[in-house]
Amino acid sequence: MDSNYSRLDRKDGNFRFKDSSLRLISPDQSKGYSDPHNADDFDVEDGIDFDDLPLIFGERKSGSDIYGAVFNLTTSIIGAGIMALPATMKVLGLVLGLIMIFILGILSEISVELLVRFSVQCKATSYGEVVQAALGRTARVLSEICIIINNAGVLVVYLIIIGDVMSGSLRHIGVFDQWLGHGFWDHRKIVILIVLVLFLAPLCTLDKIESLSLTSAASVALAVLFVIVAFTIAFIKLVEGKIESPRMAPDFGSKKAILDLLVVIPIMSNAYVCHFNVQPIYNELEGRSPNKMYRVGRITTIICVLVYASTAIAGYLLFGKDTESDVLTNFDKDLGIRFSTALNYIVRIGYIFHLVLVFPVIHFSLRQTVDTLVFEGLNPLTESRKRCLVLTFVLLGLIYLGSTMIPNIWTAFKFTGATTAVALGFTFPSLIALRLSKEGNGLSKGERLLCWFMLSLAIMVSIVGVIGNIYSMNSHSE
Repeated sequence: MDSNYSRLDRKDGNFRFKDSSLRLISPDQSKGYSDPHNADDFDVEDGIDFDDLPLIFGERKSGSDIYGAVFNLTTSIIGAGIMALPATMKVLGLVLGLIMIFILGILSEISVELLVRFSVQCKATSYGEVVQAALGRTARVLSEICIIINNAGVLVVYLIIIGDVMSGSLRHIGVFDQWLGHGFWDHRKIVILIVLVLFLAPLCTLDKIESLSLTSAASVALAVLFVIVAFTIAFIKLVEGKIESPRMAPDFGSKKAILDLLVVIPIMSNAYVCHFNVQPIYNELEGRSPNKMYRVGRITTIICVLVYASTAIAGYLLFGKDTESDVLTNFDKDLGIRFSTALNYIVRIGYIFHLVLVFPVIHFSLRQTVDTLVFEGLNPLTESRKRCLVLTFVLLGLIYLGSTMIPNIWTAFKFTGATTAVALGFTFPSLIALRLSKEGNGLSKGERLLCWFMLSLAIMVSIVGVIGNIYSMNSHSE
């Protein structure tokens, strides 16, 4: 065999040859290419003798397994949103709050399956591509802008929470102040910058989401640890009779209570949005198929519903009417049980590490989307290490600036929940299914009704959420 053809690469059944100029020749570049999963389709250049090729077909493993995919998708969902759920219980009451957690989890899973089903039908490899196939280029650009706003906003929230917990804020004492007294660590901007440079930047430079499987598994374990500790504390206080009777139903007794009710549903819907990472995870799934991805989505939904329900109940039982919008801020006070100080540290520091490990997974889809939008037509980001690094550092710099300039993270969280998050999680998947079902795999009558229901719900949540936020801001300013 010609020495120029020195390496054979195989991924998901696609065979690609590298020549001496290091140009990658993929099956998708071949005019005669027909099926992306057919290993018999090759694009070959002159001089290749297949008899001389090494016998590595079937030996090389590529992509993440189903559990790695579950961890990455779960990490995409469980982030800072979990901290707001106890406060939603304070507004909705335990019964309605639990019902909403289960309903929104099921609807989110259905929308993920619709997204996978129709992405495979039109051979789309990203969220934007399937939107374009169904709704046109303008809708694709709009969906990518939604991903950028949603993910950048979430990452800014993560940095602010990390800074507030470690350095303190007007509302609570920081961990460093409790440990070391006053010092340079009182300055949130410095602490955030150190965390960004030492921990977040190295993880964010990874160019494949499957590389984050282990960190995602660790982040899920830390979220579960938070749930276990919070639930244990709540159980002990319940047995000792130190917990007030919780509200079971919403309060309609005041204007403020009604306004809170209007903005809380968007926050809950925001908690399940992971759709921007469905395609990257599916693309790197070993032996990928729609059914395999459906299994990933269902396992993920079960984990997230259990974690969310447990956190919401435990947090609300612990702090009742004093539950803060970010329940982590409640864990700087005496919990009224033995080892209260140690448990407070475990909860806060453990969740900070969780956010550090979640950060690169959300950043991954943000970087991919920005690259697709700004550098459309260039070779994939995985083939340009320089562009990948430049984009990573530019985005991290902008996110850091955002974390130092935005004063109220929860107002921004409510607006993204009512707009971009609802659009990505429910509006676009419903429209995609209704539009593409006319061209290929048709929807059953029940599926069609479900799509219209999700679309109507998304529009209603967006309108009510935005109006509620505006009125809420006005009432606070008066």
